[in-house]
Amino acid sequence: MQIVEFGAGTLRFLEQAPPKVPEGGFVWIYLEREELQSALPQLQQAAQNLGGSAILDLHLKDLGNRSHPSHYDYTSVYDLVIFRRLATEDEVRIELGDEDDTGEADRPLATFGRIRTRAIGFAVFDRLLISVHPGGCQAARTFIQRYLGEVVQSEGVTAVARTRLPGSPADLMLRVINMMVDSYLELRKVLNAELDHWQHALLGARSRAADWGALMSARNALHTLEDLCEEQNDAMQEWLDGQQEQPAPWMTQAERDGLMARARDVVEHIERVVHHVRRMEHGAETAVQIHFSALGHRTNEIMRTLTALTAIFLPLNLIAGVFGMNFEFVPLIHAATGFWWTLGMMGLIAVGLGVVFWRKRYLARTR
Repeated sequence: MQIVEFGAGTLRFLEQAPPKVPEGGFVWIYLEREELQSALPQLQQAAQNLGGSAILDLHLKDLGNRSHPSHYDYTSVYDLVIFRRLATEDEVRIELGDEDDTGEADRPLATFGRIRTRAIGFAVFDRLLISVHPGGCQAARTFIQRYLGEVVQSEGVTAVARTRLPGSPADLMLRVINMMVDSYLELRKVLNAELDHWQHALLGARSRAADWGALMSARNALHTLEDLCEEQNDAMQEWLDGQQEQPAPWMTQAERDGLMARARDVVEHIERVVHHVRRMEHGAETAVQIHFSALGHRTNEIMRTLTALTAIFLPLNLIAGVFGMNFEFVPLIHAATGFWWTLGMMGLIAVGLGVVFWRKRYLARTR
């Protein structure tokens, strides 16, 4: 469990929660989900002292649930926000049990099958933020490193040189969530590149088959991602509505406007991800429809060519059948030049029909 105290332009790490909130600042406590039960007495004591109320048992279960969907709930003292972030490549590799993933990236639509998420819970008080992360999560540490990279140390207090610190627990939560949403925006570029490559391969002139199993996995992944983003959007929209209806009384109008602007920016980013996911779903379905339309068109052209050839040889078969009749008196049957006259007539008919069908493009070459 890590405890960070934010003051007026400063931050510092503490060994234990302070007895009271610093003047003009707040406290951030973040811990991994596996240590939630062992740190529960200290966590509840900090929530009581710094936030004014202990966390409800139901909300503690939500914070400890690693499979909990994105969700928003509230009490009269604090808000509960659960947001699912993208799992890192190492987390996905451990979950799938493929320590050696050599050649995995060469499979079509491989990234779609490796989309995994992790739940992060936030308990947002007026002057206290408690966040519960999955084991080995780098979200909180990465966020702290953004400040530590631009600071100077002075008597145990970390003074920020260039980066503006968050002004409230809600502001800090929004910054962390915005960082997680940015990972979804980065993921969409990778997914779009893979989908474009697959579409070009599917619609290629020499395409004969497609990995339909990979396509179904990709579609399921897109549906799951869409549902996930909609849950995130609903949770953040509900939190935003709650802040607009009951703003924190200690906030100035400028702080409230800045917080609302950041919240709306997070919601807008989530909506962009949802829009892009839906566009990829539509693009995949369109590519499949075009693929089958191209196959149908190719089949129709083949059948047209075969039908034209059959029509060319049909009168020749008729002539051969007439002269093959078992009658004694048949014109030209006993003539010395009858065979050559019949053969020439059959050739002229075949050439004439071939020219007619070629001009009508019944025998056009397929490109």
